[in-house]
Amino acid sequence: MRQKQQFAKLGLFDAKVPRYTSYPTAPHFNTGIGAPFFEDCLSKIPEGAEISLYVHVPFCRRLCWFCACRTQGTQSASPVAAYVDVLRTELRMLTDRLPEGVTLSRLHWGGGTPTLLTPEMIDQITDAIFETAPMAAGGEFSVEIDPNELDEARLDALARAGMTRASIGVQDFDPDIQDIIGRQQSYALTKDVSEMIRARGIDSLNADILFGLPDQNLEKITESVQKLLSLSPDRVALYGYAHVPWMAKRQQLIPSDKLPTPEERLALFEAASKLFEWDGYDAIGIDHFALPSDGLAKAAKAGTLRRNFQGYTDDQADVLIGIGASSISRFPQGFAQNAPATAAYIKAIESGRFSVSRGHRFSGEDTLNSRLIEAVMCDFAVDTAEIVDLFDITPTQLRQRFEAVNTEFDGLLSVTHDGLYIPPEVRPLTRLIARSFDAYDQTKARHSAAI
Repeated sequence: MRQKQQFAKLGLFDAKVPRYTSYPTAPHFNTGIGAPFFEDCLSKIPEGAEISLYVHVPFCRRLCWFCACRTQGTQSASPVAAYVDVLRTELRMLTDRLPEGVTLSRLHWGGGTPTLLTPEMIDQITDAIFETAPMAAGGEFSVEIDPNELDEARLDALARAGMTRASIGVQDFDPDIQDIIGRQQSYALTKDVSEMIRARGIDSLNADILFGLPDQNLEKITESVQKLLSLSPDRVALYGYAHVPWMAKRQQLIPSDKLPTPEERLALFEAASKLFEWDGYDAIGIDHFALPSDGLAKAAKAGTLRRNFQGYTDDQADVLIGIGASSISRFPQGFAQNAPATAAYIKAIESGRFSVSRGHRFSGEDTLNSRLIEAVMCDFAVDTAEIVDLFDITPTQLRQRFEAVNTEFDGLLSVTHDGLYIPPEVRPLTRLIARSFDAYDQTKARHSAAI
């Protein structure tokens, strides 16, 4: 009880903070960044570099009410086919500008619903991708899977293309909760799809599950987690449901009076976390769990865990290129985001120019603050020696920053000659602690709940 009172005092149950999948966060991107910046960044990629590639498919057969992603519904294949043609054009444009010898350390398809694509479309996209750059040795190719939108033919096409990791969206198995959030998906179907995936030699399986959903309680989340564990996923993302109806209008269909309180959200997260850890999963960062054999767990132990727009990753590439509407690219020089609206994206590509419409060029202490925030989010610690070696800051200056943050959090953190450390019992505050290293004005952006 005392701990919850302290968490309340420090703002955990009231604050709205970024998830820090980037720094600065997307609300701080500006329209002064366009295609010339993107092309200049491409020209600075070293020959033979390993990069990551993200492909965004914004279409869904049905729009789930809980989802805040940039998506659009379609019942026809024609707009999807037209979009695939534009993706292929964008990839050809990218091919012309990439340096020699570039390979892909990671390839990820997200959405939307990538598995809405027909086998022919899957073949067309993968052919275009691998004409642009082949997979690196040990590279991973992952695809977000909607079990409601997958059949043998589409899965065969993905396996043939070289998919090595499947990421299944679960959310919750309770049928009443599924009705409220507009996402019907039975456990039996999810189990069948998991078995179909593994039958094709795709051994790496991810799953997403949500806490904080309407009508969710400890009994329901326990049952859903136990069902998920029976599928033996290699890694799990336990995301907090972000209720942002001002941004995602479809969430207005979800009754806010059925949502758990912030205190109840914390209890739901803690209950689910214990179940994963009891079943042998390592806790990774603030909201992921992985088997010790998984790359994410190995990266966490080695201190090489990273954070990007897909959440936690073991990918070490300095460059992530986003393909498709609304996709965001990250370079050592900054961020570049494609036009969010599909029509604007298509118009730009068909006119022969990249569709970058906004972004951010790193300046000042951006890269320093970015690394501080990433270290907090990934390692619950910041190593003074590493930061001083990489950036223009002295140990004394860095310690002063750490001491200021520790004071802000009532001395709950540990500050030593070696750096900053967040004890396990304080880690629910991690996003708030990360915000303390954020130099941008947070009052102008509306974020999700801190827990």
